[in-house]
Amino acid sequence: MPAVRLSPTSYVVLGMIALRGPSTPYDLKRAVGHSVGYFWHFPHAQLYSEPERLTAAGLLTCETETEGRRRKTYSITPAGTEALQSWIAEPSDSHFQIRDPAELKLFFNEVGAPDDVARLAKGQIERHEERIALYESMVARFGPEPADNPRLITLELGLEVEYATLRFWRALAAGDLAGLRRRRGESA
Repeated sequence: MPAVRLSPTSYVVLGMIALRGPSTPYDLKRAVGHSVGYFWHFPHAQLYSEPERLTAAGLLTCETETEGRRRKTYSITPAGTEALQSWIAEPSDSHFQIRDPAELKLFFNEVGAPDDVARLAKGQIERHEERIALYESMVARFGPEPADNPRLITLELGLEVEYATLRFWRALAAGDLAGLRRRRGESA
């Protein structure tokens, strides 16, 4: 098996196929859109190219339809499962990353107009309330106990991040960042 460098996208592909079973790139795109796509963003075109690379490395196998659309269906190999399990077992030493354009705009707020921050905060409050409602509807649909569905553990982290972010934007909009800091200190 040739040595291949695996990226987060590689592990998304391996993980999705390990969870779902044999999948086409379109199947992967749909599955990502309903799961890890809520918190792990990358160009979905990679879901069409990465399986080929992983197949060449012996981590996936590929069956191509002989007629019709000639779809390719990928399955994980024992080597692919081993690579995925090794990656999952490794402690992660990377720091939690947020790539939020609103946070970037907030950083440069001194360059903008005085009311830009208030407008930004108002929009962010709406966005995070919408995302919280979506996540809470998922909890209602799939059950409130993450132990019953291990994939929902990530949903709990997503809800914590959304609620914390919403608290920040609401405090900023209300001009109460000092109160936010004080409450954070009290709860620590």
